[in-house]
Amino acid sequence: MPKSKRAKVVHLSKTDKKGKELSQKLFANVQEAADNFSYIFVFSVENMRNNYLKEVRSEFSDSRLFFGKTKVMAKALGQTPAEEHLTNLSDLTKHLVGNVGLFFTNREPADIIDYFSTYTQTDFARAGVVASQTFTVPEGVVYATGGQIPADDDVPLPHSQEVTVRKWGMPTRLDKGKVMLDVPYTVCKEGQTLNSHQTALLKLFGVALADFKIEILAYYSKEAEEVKELSAMEE
Repeated sequence: MPKSKRAKVVHLSKTDKKGKELSQKLFANVQEAADNFSYIFVFSVENMRNNYLKEVRSEFSDSRLFFGKTKVMAKALGQTPAEEHLTNLSDLTKHLVGNVGLFFTNREPADIIDYFSTYTQTDFARAGVVASQTFTVPEGVVYATGGQIPADDDVPLPHSQEVTVRKWGMPTRLDKGKVMLDVPYTVCKEGQTLNSHQTALLKLFGVALADFKIEILAYYSKEAEEVKELSAMEE
C-alpha cells in the first residue's frame, strides 16, 4: 500500500527576515543618497536588461542608481509632506510606479537628460514584447540570417536545426541535406505580441527587435526644493 504524502511545512521566517533586512538596507541607502546628492531622478526602463543597466552604473560611477522595490523607495523619500525626507520631495514619489528606478547625482540635469535621450542598446526580444517590425523568411533554401543578406554572402542553415525550427512553427522540410521552405514564412508582424517560439526564431536568425531605453520622468533639485516633470518641460 503506497504511503500517503504528508504536506511539507515550509518555514518562511528566515526568508522573510532576509527580505526585511534588504528592504531596510534599501530604505537607508536611498535616504543616504538623498542627503549626499544634489539631484534625484525617476526613470523608467523599456526592455530591461541587467547587463545594460550595469553599463549605465559604470558610466555614472560618481552617482547612485537604485532599481528595485518602488514601495520601499517611495517610503524612503516620503509619500506625504509630513513624511518627506526633504522639502517637497514627496512630489517626486508619485512617479515611482511600475518599472522605474531612482538615480542620484551631482551632475547637471541637462547633461543627464541629454545622455539618456540618446542612449539605446538593441537586443533580442523576449516573449511578451511587441514586434517593432515584420520579419519574413523567403521561400527556398533557408539561410542563417533568414534572408537578411544576399544568399551569396550567407550560409545555409545547418540541416541539424531543421527539426528545431519546425518545432518552433516553420513549415520546413529537408531536401538533399538542405533546410527548405516551399512558401515564405512570416515569423512576426509589426505590432504583434511575440511568443516564445517567435523570439527563438528571431534570435536564431540574428534579428534583434528589443531596444533597451531609459526615460527620465522627473527630477528633484535639492537647491530649488522642487520637482520638474520632463513631460511639462517638453511642452
